[in-house]
This record gives sequence, C-alpha cells and structure tokens, in this order.
Amino acid sequence: MTFEPGSIAARDLDAVLHPQTHLGQHQQTGPMMLKRAEGVYMYDDQGKQYLEGLAGLWCTALGYGNEELARTAYEQMKELSYAQLFASKSHEVGIRLAEKLKEMVPLHKSKVFFGNSGSDANDTQVKLVWYYNNVIGRPEKKKIIGRHKGYHGITLAAGSLTGLPPSHKGFDLPLAGGRFLHTDLPHHWRCAEPGESEEAFATRLADNLDALIRREGPETVAAFIAEPVMGAGGVIVPPATYFEKVQAVLARHDVLFIDDEVICGFGRTGQPFGADTYGIRADSISLAKALTSAYQPLSAVVIKDEIYQAFVDAAPEMGMFGHGFTYSGHPVACAVGLKVLEIYERDKLFEHAAALAPQFQERLQRFRDHPLVGEVRGVGLIGAVELVADKQSKAAFDPPGRVGAEVLKHCHANGLICRAIGDVMAFCPPLIITSAQVDELFDKFERAMASALEWANGEGLLAA
Repeated sequence: MTFEPGSIAARDLDAVLHPQTHLGQHQQTGPMMLKRAEGVYMYDDQGKQYLEGLAGLWCTALGYGNEELARTAYEQMKELSYAQLFASKSHEVGIRLAEKLKEMVPLHKSKVFFGNSGSDANDTQVKLVWYYNNVIGRPEKKKIIGRHKGYHGITLAAGSLTGLPPSHKGFDLPLAGGRFLHTDLPHHWRCAEPGESEEAFATRLADNLDALIRREGPETVAAFIAEPVMGAGGVIVPPATYFEKVQAVLARHDVLFIDDEVICGFGRTGQPFGADTYGIRADSISLAKALTSAYQPLSAVVIKDEIYQAFVDAAPEMGMFGHGFTYSGHPVACAVGLKVLEIYERDKLFEHAAALAPQFQERLQRFRDHPLVGEVRGVGLIGAVELVADKQSKAAFDPPGRVGAEVLKHCHANGLICRAIGDVMAFCPPLIITSAQVDELFDKFERAMASALEWANGEGLLAA
C-alpha cells in the first residue's frame, strides 16, 4: 500500500517507532488512526465507530471522556502541578491515595510505593526483593520464578520476569546470571495430560515448582511472581486448586509471592482483586492500569509491613533508600487515581461488573462449538477464544497468528476493537459497559467470526 505524501499515515510511518508492532507489516498497512473516544466507543479519523472490547490495553475501566476525571486533573494542575517524594517531601493527595489503597488491597499492614507503569512496578518488585534479602542477611537468595507466557512488563528486569518469547527475542532477555527462572504454564486445556483433572494438573504443576526450587536450592530462590489470570499470555484462567497448592510450596521454602494485579485488579475478575477471586495471600502486590483508568500513568507497589520494617532497620547501615522515579507519586496522577477509586465505590462498579459477568461469560461460551474455536475461557469481565485448525487434536494454525489477524481485521470491519494474541482473541471491555453493549460486543464478534470462517474455508485451513 502506498500513502499520500503528507497524509497522517505517511507522517506516522516517517516519525513514530511503534511498540509491540510487526514493523514490516506496519510499513505496508500503515496505522489505524483513532481520533476521539467517548464511553465505551472509539472513533477513527474517518468517523467510524468501534466498540472498545479491550479497554484500551486492559486499562480504561471507566471508558473514555470522563468529565470528572478531566476536571480533577485540571484542578490538581492548578493547585500543585508537580511535587516530588524524594528526601522526605510529600503531598496530601499522594498520602490519601496510599491510605485508600492500603484500605482496599488484601494485604495486612502495608506501605505503598508509587511509579508510572506496570513495567516499572514489577521492576521495583525485583529491586525490593533483592534489597530485602540483602538487608536481612540472605545475599544469595535472589532468584525469581515467573511462568511461561506470564507477562509482567517490558523493561529489562520486568521483561526478564515475562515468559513470552517475542519479549525476549533480540533483546538478550532474560538477563544473564540465572536470577530469572520460569515454571509451567497453568493452562489445563492445552497442557494437561490425557484424562488429567484440573486438580491433578494443579498438583503436578505445584510438584514441578517444588522440584525447580529444590534443584536451584531454596536458599537461592527469593520470590515467585504470578498474575491471578494471565492477560497478555492469552487470558489463561488458573485450574482449580492451583494457587492453593503453589502457595503451600512457596511457604515450605520461604519464597515470597508477588501478586501482579496490573490487569486483574479493580473489579476485573468479578471481585475487587484477583487475589480475592483465587485466595492468594501475597507478600507484595503490583497495581497499575485501572488504578487511574489509564487517564494518567501511575503504578503502585504495595508491600507487607515486615518488608518495610526490614528496610527501616537497615537504614543506619544502608543510608539512603536509593530507589525512586522523578514522577513517583505525581500529584496529578494521584489525584486522578483517587477520583477513579471514588467513582468505583460511589457507582458500585465492581458490583456492576460482577452482575454482568454471567451474561458476558455466557455470550463468550456460545463460541465453543464454532468450527474455528478450540477453547473458550474467562472469568468476570475478561475472556478469550482460542482459534485452532483442528478441534479434536487442538492443532494450532500454521503459521501462528495468521488466522487471528484475519479475525481481527473482520472485527474492525464490524466496528469492534479486541486483541489478537497470536490466534487467541481476547476481550476485556470497560467496567462501565452495559448489558446491551455486552450483546453488541458479541454480536459484532459473531459476524466477524462468520466472515473469518468463510475465508478460512476458502483457504483450506481447517481439518477435514
């Protein structure tokens, strides 16, 4: 495709390096130009309307164009547009947000560290784990275990925690030194042995984790990090009893549990946090995305008081706690975050999401018998369908991602934005979505799948 010189598409190709994009394909197809958004709808530069089925990047829980949040940011900019938290400085809006998060998260007696993104939150988690073990006299206990297909961000440390090959390829990740390990993907449908129940599968994975820790040496393994539901890895819902059994292994070996709630936090799974849904007792929690409904960049790491107390006890020897960012606790971001949490509570949006979840999941499950679909999975207001070439053998399409890209093209044609994670179609709409809009979302997806099936049959892609 050629682009008219001076057009917005040509200017994009000339100026912007796009994240998480196939750059060769982008040069051929150009960008999808989004112009404005309101509620759960986005509009491109041609005026076409799209229902936003992924809440941006799993983040715009309150949708778009919220006047309260715009006014909150404006008023905060007028009063205190910036203030740092370095060297004992503080401001009330940051304190109030930290207090509110302490009240909300399922973690007893905690402190809150503010950052800018989910990636830097998990980068911070790595540094805090290493610092903690240093100051309590366990300098050899530094290894952190993630999971295959887990996603924890894209910076050097967070990208090393991530278990997705495209995040590593060409970037020399995971970082060398053997401090970043990965254990089994907890995907029962794809990874279980024939006839293996969810409970038996969870037992096997917990046993494998135990064996990994023993093989590495428990005295060297510091932490385990997990998303309650794996988002960018394909919306992988944990099998029954999985986290119960994993936590028993971690307790046995004195290994910390880092709960990455960046996608699952704030009502997404049908309860306030994924930890509530799956009985996770974490030592620290990462938050971002829906914390501000993406109206401002903000993350938070919440740690147990005993970890913080170890830092305080070590201060005479260590001196300054040498971690933090220029924008840690940015007052405008904190003010917006505080207002977002107020709206969640005032408008009972967690309860609203939980009430819509049965309808959302029922509409999703209708695709189980579709010829292109191998598995449907989800919880709360998050879900996915996995596309396969053969429903019986679960054989994937070759090359991977081609069919997902085709389905996504038809979704866009039908006015629906979702995400193709290879050949997994993922959904995560704003929490403000209505019952009628849930039906609209899946009606549009149904039409897209019908078009994609016609194409796939024409290409001879399905097993006979």
